[in-house]
Amino acid sequence: MNDPGTILNEVKKAIVGKDDVLRMALTAILARGHILLEDIPGVGKTTMAVAFSRALGLEYKRVQFTPDVLPSDVVGFSVYDKETGEMVYKPGAILCNLFLADELNRATSRTQSALLEAMEENNVTVDGVTHRIPDPFIVIATQNPVGASGTQLLPDSQLDRFMVRLSLGYPSPEDELDLLNRKQRVNMMEEVKQAVDGEGLIAIRSAVDEIYVDGKIMDYAIRLSGATRKHLELIQGASPRATLAVISMAKANAWIEGRDFVVPADIRQIYPATITHRVILSAEAKASGRKAEDIIHEILTRTTSPAVR
Repeated sequence: MNDPGTILNEVKKAIVGKDDVLRMALTAILARGHILLEDIPGVGKTTMAVAFSRALGLEYKRVQFTPDVLPSDVVGFSVYDKETGEMVYKPGAILCNLFLADELNRATSRTQSALLEAMEENNVTVDGVTHRIPDPFIVIATQNPVGASGTQLLPDSQLDRFMVRLSLGYPSPEDELDLLNRKQRVNMMEEVKQAVDGEGLIAIRSAVDEIYVDGKIMDYAIRLSGATRKHLELIQGASPRATLAVISMAKANAWIEGRDFVVPADIRQIYPATITHRVILSAEAKASGRKAEDIIHEILTRTTSPAVR
């Protein structure tokens, strides 16, 4: 079943009133990306990750990160087998299809860095031996806002590995009332049914790869990245990896819209979620209360989009 609406409808059974965020998360999944959910506790970050694992039919594992979680808990470790006289690999939690790194910014820097190879290359290396992670592979990491007790910033190199950064936020009063009423009647997570399996997701991703991107669209994405690198209020602009992510996200958005080609509107729709966590504001911009979202919106407004037929 290759209908994105069917997948989203299943996830919506567990998450109320956050349709735009769910669609952006699905776009990132189809674009072969990883997702960072940054928000306060209790708004449904973990619920969203579990709902996607059920709707996509993926093997799911979760690690609740704390300062005492070790890299070996994530990537696995080797133990000596007395019978064979060899070292035997014991897989870590990350060897699955959908890995939920809950409150990742509570882990130590060493443990956080254990995710880098897995997110970039779909491999883990333990004692010099590389182990392949099953395909498809998705990391959904959650983090509480910096300043909460026991948290620390993720390094820029790790933030850049996440295709999008999303925030669920508080529900509206109407959605919160709907949530309360539904929780009285049913277990909302049990209502989420499988809409596609791992092989189906791989097939959708292959179809997304084939979406056509005109040269003018590529130039548009490059000009947007260039604008972030020259902006006086940014000391770090979008990297080439970010530009690649923009094109991948735009292709996935086009597929969801039912097109086999990308238009400028695809770029504009996915750009803020794909870029804001990859840029760094200057001290002056922070002092004046500026936000990355504001600057990215200005760049989108000022950069001329191409006319593509």
